[in-house]
Amino acid sequence: MIRKLFLRSCALIVLLHGSLADAEQLRQYRNHELNESSLTIDTGDTSVTLTPLGEGALEVHYQRDGLKQLPSFAIDSGKPQGPKATLSEEKDRLIYRTAGLTAVIHKSPFHIDYQRGQQPLVGEELGFFANETMRGFRFTLKPQEKLLGGGERVLGMDRRGQRLPLYNRAHYGYTTESSQMYFSLPAVMSSNKYILLFDNSATGNLDLGASEEDVLQFEAVGGRTSYIIVAGDTYPQLIENYVAVTGKQPLPPRWALGNFASRFGYHTEQEVRATVDKFAEEDFPLDAVVLDLYWFGPDIKGHMGNLAWDKTAFPEPEKMMADLKERGINTILVTEPFILSTSERWDEAVANNALAKNLAGQPKRFDFYFGNTGLIDVFSEDAGDWFWNIYDGLLQQGVAGWWGDLGEPEVHPSDTVHAIGMADEIHNAYGHKWAQLLHDKQTAKYPERRPFIMMRAGFAGSQRYGMIPWTGDVAREWGGLQPQVELALSMSLLGFGYTHSDLGGFAGGENFDRELYIRWLQYGVFQPVYRPHAQEHIASEPVFHDRRTRDITREFVKLRYRLLPYNYTLAFENSQTGMPLMRPLFFENESDPTLIDYKDAYLWGDDFLVAPVTEADIDEVSVKLPGGVWFDYWNDDQYSGEQAQVDVDLETIPVLVRAGAFIPTIDDIATTRDYSSNTLTLDYYAHESAAQSSGYIYEDDGTTVDAFARGQYEKLTFAANRSDAGIDFAFNREGDGYKGMPGERAITLKIHNWQQAPTSIDADGAPLKLLQRKKDFASAAQGAWYDKRNDRLLVKFNWARGALKLAVKD
Repeated sequence: MIRKLFLRSCALIVLLHGSLADAEQLRQYRNHELNESSLTIDTGDTSVTLTPLGEGALEVHYQRDGLKQLPSFAIDSGKPQGPKATLSEEKDRLIYRTAGLTAVIHKSPFHIDYQRGQQPLVGEELGFFANETMRGFRFTLKPQEKLLGGGERVLGMDRRGQRLPLYNRAHYGYTTESSQMYFSLPAVMSSNKYILLFDNSATGNLDLGASEEDVLQFEAVGGRTSYIIVAGDTYPQLIENYVAVTGKQPLPPRWALGNFASRFGYHTEQEVRATVDKFAEEDFPLDAVVLDLYWFGPDIKGHMGNLAWDKTAFPEPEKMMADLKERGINTILVTEPFILSTSERWDEAVANNALAKNLAGQPKRFDFYFGNTGLIDVFSEDAGDWFWNIYDGLLQQGVAGWWGDLGEPEVHPSDTVHAIGMADEIHNAYGHKWAQLLHDKQTAKYPERRPFIMMRAGFAGSQRYGMIPWTGDVAREWGGLQPQVELALSMSLLGFGYTHSDLGGFAGGENFDRELYIRWLQYGVFQPVYRPHAQEHIASEPVFHDRRTRDITREFVKLRYRLLPYNYTLAFENSQTGMPLMRPLFFENESDPTLIDYKDAYLWGDDFLVAPVTEADIDEVSVKLPGGVWFDYWNDDQYSGEQAQVDVDLETIPVLVRAGAFIPTIDDIATTRDYSSNTLTLDYYAHESAAQSSGYIYEDDGTTVDAFARGQYEKLTFAANRSDAGIDFAFNREGDGYKGMPGERAITLKIHNWQQAPTSIDADGAPLKLLQRKKDFASAAQGAWYDKRNDRLLVKFNWARGALKLAVKD
């Protein structure tokens, strides 16, 4: 062991200084300077600045003369200044402490360890290193420590032991294994409840104990030499502290949670209108139509960069979009950052200095799949102004949202010169800056409009620009469906709560696989964005398939809309705390380390546990449980313990509900434009293990920016208190209300797992009549009915704007 440590020390000295002769020059503390916002330490070869970014977060920035630095992309510059930290000095160390994180700075040899309270989290091994071709950091890993994150990868939830390329790159037709995909993140979440984020956009690698089992090494060819360490007492608090630094996802418009019609692609205005008509004819709700590249050209190749309507195929786009909007349907357009030299805007882009340059200072041209092209330099102010003017014109025509494709960028030659650096220095931040360009300029000009920005590549913190990522060109096969939960959960842990897949799969597939398609769309009800999308030789839209497929998927799409009060509340929670919409089971039970690796099921919000069916011909699914009692959403069967065996047929997937949960739903609607909670159903799952429980839904008008901060919202809160006498329910409200808010709501409370007819039911002291026949209950405005066959008690009552108490006695 001593020899191993000696050899490693020698290797590190070589890495840092170039020769063993420099061993005595290992980094040493010289002096420090403390001010209100940071601590700066001189170590001789470097200056090290520690800046509190929150009570549980620090940025640590190593700087050396002559070593180029780039601006931070990860840190939200709009956040308030971080809290003050206290400093104490001992003979051999400095201790820099915030309320939630302590940096123990050892003077000789210089390195930093981190603690949460008295609990050690992680420490620098060598810490910072830099030579002519590489820069980065090294940290010591603890035995049994698991590491999650790193962006989109199909490697299992725990990525320890992997060496992850940090270079956003398309992986067309992926299935059950991928180490490099569209959206890499130079960050990990540890099972020891810290997040380590390297604020560096350059090409590199994240070695998570692959080369040396107890060392985490970040390395890059250039970029900013800083990292951010975040700590939290729980995993949800850890995520909240992380997004407090990198930025919170703004609440999207409510229509973003609806059903999208999308394919590669709609060729004509007539085809768009016919598709929308088909959704209405088949009684499928619909909120958006996504137009792929045919909106600006008749062929796949040769037209990218036109960024204007092909008037032959779309002769009246403004009228088309206005007609769709009249039906409650929004138009989303694909755009790409490539301007082909054959496109109608090439000369304009060159004249406006919009393109990245070659080494001679001329527009950089290169060939890729779509033709000979240049790349818009989103880091340039001139390019940003030119690009935005095109978007603004389309917004004024009626476009509602943006789909940014190929933004890794898909092809990005290393000798491409951008306004702030070379391609390999900023490659991984390209999609991030593109999203920022759209978000910042749109919100500046249209401050009352919530942006919709869907992109497949970005950087840490891109969520603050409203970025909605998807998992790229997944294969249309069972192997493509199987990794989708892993991908979404891995991204959600690091701020990207809207990560979703092309429902049904995108790439390939010779023949339509009905079962695969249905299973994917069933899963989609419980993922953040509901968007079937695929190559067009097999229709992505359910309305174009056989009757049985339509009948099954219709009910699931309608369920998606019924659950809007629940789903919109998840979106609100994400905007406030970063809590993902899809959540891993280990959030529930930290004492079971096997749950960290579990990716076959997940929590949808607090109260649903969902296990997608990802294999053919399955009639039973084994589902791990995180503890507690759970009800089958479809039939009220109860499960507890560590495992549940759930029966399924083609019309169901395992969807379980937590005992004590309130699940809010509305009646069927055709589009979110018609959303209203004036008639609200609350399914309450009674069980003796949940003596007390509560829930809420968040309501606003679905469009107002910062509605919560402005007080233009309403929170409807529900609580249940079980005793030997029965259950007492309390219904309350918070907030100043919003435009269109119901003055009174007709509530149907469905109490599941109720074993007998109640002796009495009182609403604010007034008795409600227990009706004996189902049809009498159906026609009554108020009253109750005991469904003996299903062990359910149904109660109808009106809830005005005040608080209300409901007492149900055994």
